[in-house]
Amino acid sequence: MISPDVKLGQRVSIPQPDLVNLYGCEIGDGTKIGAFVEIQRGSSIGARCKISTHSFVCEGVTVEDEVFVGHGVMFTNDRFPRAARAGVMLEGGDWEVMQTVVRRGASVGSGATILPGIIIGVDAMVGAGAVVVSDVPDYAIVVGCPARVVGDVRTRDAQ
Repeated sequence: MISPDVKLGQRVSIPQPDLVNLYGCEIGDGTKIGAFVEIQRGSSIGARCKISTHSFVCEGVTVEDEVFVGHGVMFTNDRFPRAARAGVMLEGGDWEVMQTVVRRGASVGSGATILPGIIIGVDAMVGAGAVVVSDVPDYAIVVGCPARVVGDVRTRDAQ
């Protein structure tokens, strides 16, 4: 489902529009959205991005231009999630959304989990399955659980 309140840029590609859940978000020019992707209200995806199948982009996430998001990537936006407090179900305004930013040109590998309040730097690479618990510097390559810096894309690209 693509809600009427979604702001789609020009030439956005959603090959299977019946298999996505997009609402209240913005999608930039030339971006491709795979099947079984959910992008929530209050999030934005830049231009010329690829959001691969089965990924979840929650409220409060900003993905800048030319970012690759692999299959099954999960973003989170609440550091201390709870379903209820004192026997009362929590609703939309009962918790604080933490902002997460994926900077221009970054790549997030399949199966990665991004905790809330994180900045993934310009052209950084997050390895498949990594659990990102702290900011990733520009150009860093991070892997593992918790994710740790193991390299620099500028060095890798020079080889």
